[in-house]
Amino acid sequence: MSRNPWPTLAVVAVAQFMVVLDVTIVNVALPDIQQDLGFSASALQWVISAYTLLFGGFLLLGGRVADLVGRRRMFVIGLLLFGLTSLLAGLAQSPDQLIVLRAVQGLGGALLSPAAFAILTVTFAHGRERNIAMGIWGGLAGLGGTLGVIAGGVLVDSLSWRWIFLVNVPFAIVLALLAPSIVAESRASRTGPRTFDVAGALLSTAGLLAIVLGVIRAEPLGWSSFEVIALLIGGAALLFAFVRVEARSAAPLVPLTLFRVRSMTTSTLALALNGAAFLAMFFLTAIFLQQVRGLTALETGLEFLPMGFAAIASAVVSAQLVTRFGTKPVQIGGGVLSIAGLLLLSQADATSSYAATVLPGLVLFGIGIIAVGTPASISAVADVTHEQAGAASGVVNAGYQIGGALGLAIITTFSTSHVESLLGDGAQPQEALVGGFERGLLIAAVFAAANILAALAAPRLRPTEEQMAEAAVAA
Repeated sequence: MSRNPWPTLAVVAVAQFMVVLDVTIVNVALPDIQQDLGFSASALQWVISAYTLLFGGFLLLGGRVADLVGRRRMFVIGLLLFGLTSLLAGLAQSPDQLIVLRAVQGLGGALLSPAAFAILTVTFAHGRERNIAMGIWGGLAGLGGTLGVIAGGVLVDSLSWRWIFLVNVPFAIVLALLAPSIVAESRASRTGPRTFDVAGALLSTAGLLAIVLGVIRAEPLGWSSFEVIALLIGGAALLFAFVRVEARSAAPLVPLTLFRVRSMTTSTLALALNGAAFLAMFFLTAIFLQQVRGLTALETGLEFLPMGFAAIASAVVSAQLVTRFGTKPVQIGGGVLSIAGLLLLSQADATSSYAATVLPGLVLFGIGIIAVGTPASISAVADVTHEQAGAASGVVNAGYQIGGALGLAIITTFSTSHVESLLGDGAQPQEALVGGFERGLLIAAVFAAANILAALAAPRLRPTEEQMAEAAVAA
């Protein structure tokens, strides 16, 4: 007897909602976490970076393992790991504990998310029902990012920062209990090599972690210190080894042939730069609004909310503009709006008007970042074969997460060093924080400007309806 597919959609969509929610819900709690656990200004970013690096680094491996050993099995394992680490993170007593637990939580997300999406694609046949299911899936994912700032604010102000993690636990338990009776087990066909390429995932993630740590350690030690140079060179060596392993693997984690396609290369770069600008802006602005402007966590979430609505509207409008004008003009326009939003937001200080600086800056940035991401996602899958579309989707999603973590490390390192320099010159703490916030957003604007260069190098595409559907899957 065939199962009703809609309860399956409910289970996997709520799980994905939880994973997406956990990215944004943490940002508004950062000042409370910093004060309670004694995080240094430079180490605080690891609360975000540890999660995104492990999530992005193991995303492709998670999808591969799910295809081979069972999608429902890996979905449940990912759920339980995510729920357990959420519980322990909510009980963490030191910065080191929280960072390690956030990293393992990211690994749980990397097992859960691709398995959930694969379950969705095999549950619904190609056509109208799958399109409806994908629309619900994408809508809930976008809603999770928008509501995360509000949910985080409510939990932090009414309970404590610990509940931004503890709230995941009952959802994870209920979904893990429901999955065996609602979700059918499935595996990929038994053609081709049945290997996992664990070495590729470990090398790439270790290399990226070393580089991020090297960038962060440059703030207290200086770029010329032995430790920083060793970390950066060691990270580069590990990434070089990763490329060698992928080139020789019978079933590579990242098919290097994808990067012979110009649209795939430029799109991955664009989404990585987008991730860098977004995570850094979110991180810096959440701290600025609370530590400089004196807002509560909930008030911070409410001030972010218009950006979420602007992003949702931009997703609808930019897709229509891409169909009419092609990918390149929309992506360039999105880059320009992102820069304008960041520059305007960088003018805010402790007393400036929210309506004149913060609000328009957030709205412009929210429109711009989606107007970059939509055409980049379309271009990423436009010129790859149907057999490689899934791998291409995984690569661009991993690129966004990893680019975000690397960008966050670079931008916050320069921002923090500027704060320390201003304090050393006798500036007041609030004045120094404003200066660091401004410096960080200006560097984020440089990343957004680089996105325009990536768009100029990309081919111009006017997508078909099929390519638009594939892009929605990639996003």
